[in-house]
Amino acid sequence: MLCNSLRTCRRPCVGLMRDASMRPLLPAPFSHANRTQLLVGRLRCITSSTSSAKAAAPHIVVDVDRDAISQHQAVDVDVNALHANCNFSDAQSAHGSKSSFELLTAIGVFSSCRLPFLIRNAEYFLDLSYKTLGHGITNAVMKHTFFRHFCAGEDRHDMKPVIEMLQTNNIGPILDYAAENDSADSSESAAGLQGIFSQPPFNQPARVYDYKSEEECDRHVSIFQECIHSVHDVSPVGFAALKVTALGNPELLERMSTMIVEVKNLFAKFQPENGSGGLISREEFAQCYRQHFHVDADHLEAVIESLDPNDTGVVDFISFAEMLTPYNLPSFTFKCKSIGPLARVTPSSDEIVLMKRMSERLHTLAADADLNGTRLLIDAEHQKYQPAIDNLVVELQKKFNAKDKTDRPIIFNTYQCYLKDTLERVEMDLKRSERYSFHLGAKLVRGAYMEHERERSKNLQYPCPIHDTAEDTHQCYDEVVEYLMRYRWQNGSGTEIMVASHNQASIEKAVVLMNQLGLQPQDPNVYFAQLFGMRDNLSFPLGSQGYNVFKYLPYGKVEEVMPYLLRRAAENSAVLVDSVSELDMLKEALSKRIIGR
Repeated sequence: MLCNSLRTCRRPCVGLMRDASMRPLLPAPFSHANRTQLLVGRLRCITSSTSSAKAAAPHIVVDVDRDAISQHQAVDVDVNALHANCNFSDAQSAHGSKSSFELLTAIGVFSSCRLPFLIRNAEYFLDLSYKTLGHGITNAVMKHTFFRHFCAGEDRHDMKPVIEMLQTNNIGPILDYAAENDSADSSESAAGLQGIFSQPPFNQPARVYDYKSEEECDRHVSIFQECIHSVHDVSPVGFAALKVTALGNPELLERMSTMIVEVKNLFAKFQPENGSGGLISREEFAQCYRQHFHVDADHLEAVIESLDPNDTGVVDFISFAEMLTPYNLPSFTFKCKSIGPLARVTPSSDEIVLMKRMSERLHTLAADADLNGTRLLIDAEHQKYQPAIDNLVVELQKKFNAKDKTDRPIIFNTYQCYLKDTLERVEMDLKRSERYSFHLGAKLVRGAYMEHERERSKNLQYPCPIHDTAEDTHQCYDEVVEYLMRYRWQNGSGTEIMVASHNQASIEKAVVLMNQLGLQPQDPNVYFAQLFGMRDNLSFPLGSQGYNVFKYLPYGKVEEVMPYLLRRAAENSAVLVDSVSELDMLKEALSKRIIGR
């Protein structure tokens, strides 16, 4: 039976954060000072010694050797030794396979990306061109310039020559249907259409989810399936990338994210003020649960038994989040003693149906990918959607990356290292992979929505989730790469890492670290990736030396991928300030082509 707690729950019944994009701190987060040293990690399962036949649910902690590496000196790069194998400054190696016309086109594209006025007003100029020249002429111009440079084509037939060229250079394909959806589009559609009327409980505002959005999501399933089949046809080791916003209403994703954040906030309230490790004793949990919910003794006993089946005496966040999913949230919030932040995000029955449809679409694609031997990369998106995306990816990983079904991950999640909580999220997902016995697949990027996230946090007046400086982002990226790579080295194959970066210093550190750890270039658990049309000086030398390197190949109808192209242009405006820029190397390659040397 449960014992009464000697400690009262002092946590106030208010939300710790008010916006879905503001991630609460995970239980026992690492301090910024410590994060720089969390580079040699190993997970240790601590299970109860009881012989109970109950389902295993070990509590997992991270045992980190914090003195193994000093700050900023985890990997010392011998550039001369590195360039003996991979010369990232060789224009011929990077661009020798391009025709003279392709070089000229690339020079024009990158030169345009260096014009701040043009980039800042790109969307305006595009709309103006559509209005004055028409969609046909505008799309034709885009197709032979920006589209040709950054995208592989409009369909699988257009992509075939590009894929063949890459494979000739030992570079694999990542096919990415690049159409991007946004909540503004769905709202505009809903205004003129009858749709699914949703009335959530607790006096929440009514919402309408339009039928057109659902129909479009179903259509996108077929498009992604074609992408999966295309990967299967062209490469035995290829990837398909997909965006969850193309498979569910973005407004619904944002709602779902808010629910997940408030569940984290509730768990944070349950923790004692001086608690650590993300663990709560059974007694403390019971005390706080009674404070927030109407519950009888038998029901509370059943709840705690489900959260701590091995009688360890503690409850952790992973089990708590598994219990309070967005799908079953109403069964808990209807027992709330007061209408607080968690109750006010309770979904309606219609919203639960829509969330399950979105999950079903993802499971359909994951099953298709599994059947065809194709791996799926789930793209990161705006932070207001990301908690829901992460939750859906864990669902897929538990099923399709299960260790008793496969020896390698089928589903990869994407971690944006410009977010301050990235290392904590990676650690938490490693714990989940151990708890639920699945292989973790992690694609690491710096992030693609920095300006949007900063502007949104400023407008809504919450702490910006983005690192304050570029240096902090670089440091975070390198830390997470090393953390995961050392975990793979210590724990054997299974966890797979994709170092998706255009930063030469990060690539160099990763290559040197592989060598230090004795991981061969062909190690099946480590990949490198760059976007098509960018950083060929990294991709082609890596491929020539036998590393597992891939190119992201966006495709789709020209007008559908316009948001993607505009974002690529915005990113290049910053990337091209590097001392050895894409533009400099393209000009060098063309110059050598012209003078015949």
